[in-house]
Amino acid sequence: MVRLTPELIEDSFQYINPVREYELCLRGYKIGLIENLGATLNQFDTIDFSDNEIRRLDGFPLMTKIKTLLFNNNKIQFVGQNLNECLPNIESLTLINNNIEELTEIDNLSSLKSLKYLTLLRNPVAALKHYRLYTIYRIPSLRVLDFKRIRDKEREEAKKLYKGKKLKKSEVPRTFIPGEQLDKLSLNQAGGDAAQKQQKADRVQPSKEDIDAIRLAISQAKSIEEIEQLNAMLRSGIIPSHLKQKVTGNSAKTNESMVEDE
Repeated sequence: MVRLTPELIEDSFQYINPVREYELCLRGYKIGLIENLGATLNQFDTIDFSDNEIRRLDGFPLMTKIKTLLFNNNKIQFVGQNLNECLPNIESLTLINNNIEELTEIDNLSSLKSLKYLTLLRNPVAALKHYRLYTIYRIPSLRVLDFKRIRDKEREEAKKLYKGKKLKKSEVPRTFIPGEQLDKLSLNQAGGDAAQKQQKADRVQPSKEDIDAIRLAISQAKSIEEIEQLNAMLRSGIIPSHLKQKVTGNSAKTNESMVEDE
């Protein structure tokens, strides 16, 4: 694994992204641990940590300017507590294709009071019963979860299901025991690494149809927030079917128009 050093941060690509935010790109370095981010001097709105080997979402200094963090295709299993003290203004967090398994990690994310957009697709936790409703209830600031806008009906359903109820014993956060999580990681490393390699092998670059769908959606977007979400979709390679249908529909209309003109 590669250490995230001040020198690596300084030498990494920095640019203004499509939503006009100053972004630091740390993709694909095989970074294993979040550290030394004080070297960013709190300059960036967005940091992209995709395609690394990060296992824990913690280790941040106070970063008041950060609005967006991308952790696609890592090995994150644990979420640090009190992240809001380090990331008070974060609005968008993308964690596609990681190893988050427990609802207690959702509880830790609930400290992020400004969080509006969260993506946990391709994590084991997303397969749990009532995962979506539980996440909506625990993080009331969310507007969009897994690229789907949260409806008032879902918020009401989540309140009915969880309000006033205590977590089950299996869901209560445990006291930290030194070495326990490292042992668990060691036991799961062989199987986890193999699964991750298979997932990476299965991933493909966005098709022309996907790119056309995103371009069409961006051209019809009515706010910077929508453009930001569409940009995140394109990076992750996950394009909702309803966007593809729009492109198909437009193509059909164009063909019909050409036939009529002839």
